[in-house]
Amino acid sequence: MTTRFTAAAAAVGIAASTAFAAPAAAAPAPGAARLTPAAVDAYMEQALEDSGLPGISVAVVRDGRVVHAAGYGHDSEGEPVTEDTPMRIASLSKSFTAMAVMALVEDGAIDLDGSVTGQLPGFTPGDPRADRITVRDLLNQTSGLSDTEIDVEGLRGASSLEDYVSRLDGVRLASDPGTRMEYCNINYDLAARLVETASGKRFGEYVREAVFEPLGMEHSGLSDAEVPVADGHNSLYGLWIPRAERFDFNDDSGAGGVISTAADMGRWLTAHTGGPAPVGGESLQAMYAPSEADDYGMGWSPEDAPGGAELMVHSGNLFTYNAAQGIDPETGYGFAVMSNGAPIADETYTLMLGLSALSRGERPEGPGTTRKTIDAVLAAVGASALGLGAAGAVRSRRWAARRTGRPAWRTALRILPLLVPAALFAGYPGAVSLLSHGREVTWDQMFWFALPLTLTLAAAALGGLVTAAARLLRLRAAARRP
Repeated sequence: MTTRFTAAAAAVGIAASTAFAAPAAAAPAPGAARLTPAAVDAYMEQALEDSGLPGISVAVVRDGRVVHAAGYGHDSEGEPVTEDTPMRIASLSKSFTAMAVMALVEDGAIDLDGSVTGQLPGFTPGDPRADRITVRDLLNQTSGLSDTEIDVEGLRGASSLEDYVSRLDGVRLASDPGTRMEYCNINYDLAARLVETASGKRFGEYVREAVFEPLGMEHSGLSDAEVPVADGHNSLYGLWIPRAERFDFNDDSGAGGVISTAADMGRWLTAHTGGPAPVGGESLQAMYAPSEADDYGMGWSPEDAPGGAELMVHSGNLFTYNAAQGIDPETGYGFAVMSNGAPIADETYTLMLGLSALSRGERPEGPGTTRKTIDAVLAAVGASALGLGAAGAVRSRRWAARRTGRPAWRTALRILPLLVPAALFAGYPGAVSLLSHGREVTWDQMFWFALPLTLTLAAAALGGLVTAAARLLRLRAAARRP
């Protein structure tokens, strides 16, 4: 899949942010406040210092006009982040894909409520229910397609959207179309391929002509070749490590392939806050509207923000970049926040909600020191585990001497607890998969944004195994003595 594995976010990112982050403390003011560039800069600069993120960029709009676009911090090459610094926006791409589809719906080239199999050559699922999947179902994530039924890793090597779709031959559905919402990136990559077949153009080319160019988004694209972008970062116990993005499927991905800048995201948000848009008002409302199965629309989802704001939002997570966007229909404000660092807890969403609070005259809570605290705790736990493992190995001779001749079952009861961390580590990806409703998780994925947690669990497993092995070897040697 294109975006960072949401399952792992459920297992570590959400858990961590729940443990350490506090909700916004709102002090409501009558009416919507004017959010000035100076106020945005002050909030973001403080957030950058508190969180320790390497780089952040932000766009704020109101009533179809850009209020402010700016960057803070640095990229992986040491260059300052500005409003023109390209950022990977991950699953925010879905709203762009939805708009591209709706443009073709308005042109009569795509039937929104028509069957996907009837409009997309090469899409041949192995489930008779698949003929009932509509284009609307793809965009609403109610197609019945699920990571639990698909070899997601097998899609990683796709060379094009056409190749990607061909690898779905014989796929089964997890539910009847239209009956259940299940977030699945494949829906939006299918929609991207549908744009290609309906328009006769490469997906990235069509999005540029139908969406980017009308909005003046001159520095956005769907591949590194179009828009060169610096590597993002992962955190290793507080140290940011530049890393090339881990891609499941990159160029022209409708699920998470867009690269953009704060300045361009400002232009994008003007289309959703009263400014000129590439599609009509009815199409925009269709993008925001919930399906019969869930509140999720078409690349947008409602959110009850602190202070009573009702936003339309979407977050995006890759393995080295994060992003979030939101619009406030009541005040006319729109916000986009992007970061070139992907820690365990995504902080771009928190910052987007903070900007929303500021726009309403409320006092926002930024990310604070959440990431620093999490990294420090994990580093301390990992170091302690290794230290205890080393101490256990050193003391193993004395331990074995006290237990020589005792019943084996009593010795086993002493050894087994030391193996628990190793058992937990062995089942780590499976546990994350379970917590995220069966989505596929690989060991490779666990060594990216979740790197501190993964290494801490590995240290705990190693510490336990070293102590257990040393004790068993000492027992064996003692038993052989005459």
